[in-house]
Amino acid sequence: MKNKNEQKNMKQESMISTEDQWDMVIKPKAGWFDINLIELWHYRDLVGLFVKRDFATIHKQTVLGPLWFIIAPLFSTIVYTIIFGKVAKIPTDNIPPFLFYMSGNVVWSYFGSCLTRTSDTFSNNAGLFGKVYFPRLAVPISSIISGLLQLGIQMFLFVGFYFYFMAKGAPITPKFWIVSFPLLLLQMALLGFGMGILISSVTTKYKDLRFALGLIMQLWMYATPIVYPLSLVPDWIRPWYVLNPMVAIVESFRYAFLGSGAIQWSYIAISWAITLVVLFAGVVLFNRVEKTFMDTV
Repeated sequence: MKNKNEQKNMKQESMISTEDQWDMVIKPKAGWFDINLIELWHYRDLVGLFVKRDFATIHKQTVLGPLWFIIAPLFSTIVYTIIFGKVAKIPTDNIPPFLFYMSGNVVWSYFGSCLTRTSDTFSNNAGLFGKVYFPRLAVPISSIISGLLQLGIQMFLFVGFYFYFMAKGAPITPKFWIVSFPLLLLQMALLGFGMGILISSVTTKYKDLRFALGLIMQLWMYATPIVYPLSLVPDWIRPWYVLNPMVAIVESFRYAFLGSGAIQWSYIAISWAITLVVLFAGVVLFNRVEKTFMDTV
């Protein structure tokens, strides 16, 4: 009969042998900055499944499906053209009002969808998070990617009207700056992602922000040159106005495609600095909250 020491050694060897067979070992997160991007990459197939789920969920039980991606910005552009262009007669830097407002709508629509979708990460997926482990950042990242389809459809609509007005002789001239569009796209995604997961983390404990989000987005839009050009903003308030990171993004987009407005490197630097700060704060807080949010939701 084997003694206790032999039995204990056999048990330890058995445990070591079993651990060697695991493909992945899940360990508890130690601190605020314990973020495993390699693990997130290993779950890229799951991100793809979430993207398909998001797209199917949005258009479930709808008759027009993805056509809503065209109808919504088209009608809002028409309304802006009538209200701000015809009634209020707000200048648009000699750009056809319809094209001016559509350019702002396309940019804001993608940023807004990134922010609002990611801001519901914890509340909409609490049931899923409580059942199985996977990197929680996979969910908001999939929301950012699925929003690209919406942006692609709306850019197709914008480019169609763009060539239409160009053929009619409208004073629009694309600039070489247009090659920076992927960077603008990346910045919008990072800003919407960072702000969204920041709000999602806070709303696990304080629900007020969730109800106020609609009002915040509306006020933020009017604090961004969507329905008016940056040239209308008085000089004395611009140093504070450009602290809104979306100002440089919208102005850069219009300058690149329409040739209107002016880009200042200082505005772009401020915009990127605030974007990276928001992204860092969002990821760190999200990483912190995901360990305990099941006790609070």
